[in-house]
Amino acid sequence: MYKCLLTKSLSAVRSPLLGLLGSEIKFTRSKLCNCIFPARTLIQTLCLHTETQGNRSSSQSITDRAMKYVLVTGGVVSGLGKGVTASSIGVVLKACGLRVTSIKIDPYLNTDAGTMSPFEHGEVFVLDDGGEVDLDLGNYERFLDVTLTKDNNITTGKIFQSVIEKERRGDYLGKTVQVVPHITDAIKNWIESVAVIPVDGEEGPADVCVIELGGTVGDIESMPFIEALRQLSFSVGQDHFCIIHVSLIPVLGVVGEQKTKPTQHSVRELRALGLTAHLLACRSAQPLLENTKEKVSQFCHVPAANILSIHDVPNIWHIPLLLRNQNAHHAILKQLNLLGIATPPDLEDWTKMAETFDNLTNSVRIAMVGKYVGLTDSYLSVVKALLHACIACSLKPSIDWIAASDLEDESANMTPEAHATAWETLRNAACVLVPGGFGDRGVRGMILAAKYARENNIPYLGICLGMQISVIEFARSVLGMERANSEEFDALTSDRVVIFMPEGSTTHMGSTMRLGSRKTLLQTPDCITAKMYGNPQYVDERHRHRYEVNPDVIVVLEERGLKFVGKDETGRRMEILELPSHPFYVGVQFHPEFKSRPRRPSPLFLGFILAATGKLEAYLRSR
Repeated sequence: MYKCLLTKSLSAVRSPLLGLLGSEIKFTRSKLCNCIFPARTLIQTLCLHTETQGNRSSSQSITDRAMKYVLVTGGVVSGLGKGVTASSIGVVLKACGLRVTSIKIDPYLNTDAGTMSPFEHGEVFVLDDGGEVDLDLGNYERFLDVTLTKDNNITTGKIFQSVIEKERRGDYLGKTVQVVPHITDAIKNWIESVAVIPVDGEEGPADVCVIELGGTVGDIESMPFIEALRQLSFSVGQDHFCIIHVSLIPVLGVVGEQKTKPTQHSVRELRALGLTAHLLACRSAQPLLENTKEKVSQFCHVPAANILSIHDVPNIWHIPLLLRNQNAHHAILKQLNLLGIATPPDLEDWTKMAETFDNLTNSVRIAMVGKYVGLTDSYLSVVKALLHACIACSLKPSIDWIAASDLEDESANMTPEAHATAWETLRNAACVLVPGGFGDRGVRGMILAAKYARENNIPYLGICLGMQISVIEFARSVLGMERANSEEFDALTSDRVVIFMPEGSTTHMGSTMRLGSRKTLLQTPDCITAKMYGNPQYVDERHRHRYEVNPDVIVVLEERGLKFVGKDETGRRMEILELPSHPFYVGVQFHPEFKSRPRRPSPLFLGFILAATGKLEAYLRSR
C-alpha cells in the first residue's frame, strides 16, 4: 500500500524531500521502496514539512504568529525608570506596526496596590475593571493608548493566593506544593494567559508582550519570578524572547569618569540566574561615551550596537525617540525574528509632542493642595493630565505644591513661615486643584483653599475628596451648617453632608471601595462639564471612593446655588457638581486623570486650564 502511495506521490514528494536532505536525489521506485526511512515515517515527515511550509506562508500575517515577549529587568538600584523604558519600548514597537500589550510584575506580598501608602508606593492607579495597580500601568496606558486589566499586574500575593486556593481545593492531588514547580508554573501560566488578552480594542491577541519585572535583580522577593521567566524563555524559544536590562552608569564627581563596574556586576548576576541580556539600557546623566559602550560590551557580552544610552532628557516623550535613534527597534525585532514583518517606526506624533513641549515659553501656575505633596508620584496621573491639557493650550504647567495642613490656622503658630508661604503661593496661582485622598489630616486646609477659590472666582477642580471638600465648605459657608462634615472625619457630627456608602465594608480595606469605570448620567446640556465632553448623555470615568455626598442634603444645596449636573444610573449618587455663578467651579466624584492621554487630554482638565487662562468661554463658543 505504501509503495503505491509513494509512487503516486513522486511529484509531490520530490521537492520537499530535496529541501529536507539539502542535495539532489534521483528518484526511482526501487530507491524509494528501499529508503532508509520506514515508509510511514517518511510520509509523516513529508506531511509535517509540507504543513510547516504552509504555516510559514500563512504566518506572514502578524496575528498568526506565536506571542513574542520582551522582558525588562533592572539592576544596581531601584528608581531607574524601568517603567518609562518599558513603555517607550512598547511605543517604538507599536510604531513599527505591531500590536503591543504590557504586564507589570511586582514582587511584593500585597495582593494589589490598593492598601499601600502613597508616601511609600506612589499613586494607586485604577483600571476600567476596578483593578488597583502600580502606577507603571498608568504609564503603559498613556504611552501605548491601551486599556489594561487588573490581571496585567502580577504580584507575589496574587500568585500565592492562587496556588493556595488550588491546594485547598485539592487540585494538586496530594502533592507537596513547592515554589518549583507550582509557584513558577502559576507565574508562567498567568503570563501566557494574560498576554493574549486584547487591550487595544482590536480582536485577537497582541503581537508582543512587554513584561516589566519590578525591583532589582538579586532581590529575594523576585527569585520565583526570575526562575519562572527563565523557564518561559526556554519553552517559547530564543526567537520569541528578548531580554533588556536597565542598569546605571554613574559618574563620580571627583573623577568625572563613567563607571561601568555596577553594570558589569548586575549583568553577571542576571546571567547567573539563567537570563542573558540581549540589550542593555544604560541610565546616565549624559550620553554614553563610545569607550564606555565598548567597555560594557566587552565585559557584559552584549554587542556594542545593543547598548543603549538612556540619558537625561528634557521630557519623557524623548525616550521613544532616543530608542529609535539608536536602532533599538532593529535589535529587538532581530532577536524576535520580526524584521520581515515590522515596518520602519513612525514616531512623527511623538516627535511633535517632544519638540512642542521643549519650545513652549508661556506657563500657567496651578496650586495643588493635597495631603501627599512630599512625594509627587502620589499624584502622578493628575500631573500627567495637567501636562496633557497644558500642551493642548500651548502652555507649560507650573505646579505649586501646597501641603494642605500648612494652610490651616494652627500652622500659623507652629510653623509661621510655612503658613505664610503656603498662602502666598495659593494667592499667586491662576487656579486651584484639590485631588483625592483619605484621612482627616489637612482637611481644614483643603476647605480653606476651596473657600478661597469660590469667593475669589478662581478656577477650582475638586477630584474625589476634592469634590466632597467643596460640598463641606459650601454647607458651612453658605448654608450656615457650622458642623457640616464627612463621616470619614467626624462620625458623630449632626450635619453629615458626606456619608459612608451603604455597600462599603467597615471591616476590610482592600478592594472594598466603589472601583472602576462607571457611567455618570449628565443631567443637563447647559453646564460646563457637558459642553467640554461634547454633550453626551453620559460619560464613563473611573472611580475609587467609599464615601459619597449625602442624598438627603441635595435639595437644600441646590436651592442655594450648588448644582449637581451628573449622577449615577440610580439618580441617588452625586457624581458632578458645578457652581453656575462661578467661571469654573467643578467637583467630580470620579478620577478623570486616569483616562487622560497625551493626544486626548481629559475634557475636565482641559476646561480647567482654559478657565485659568481666561479662554474657556471662547473655546465653548467655538464648539
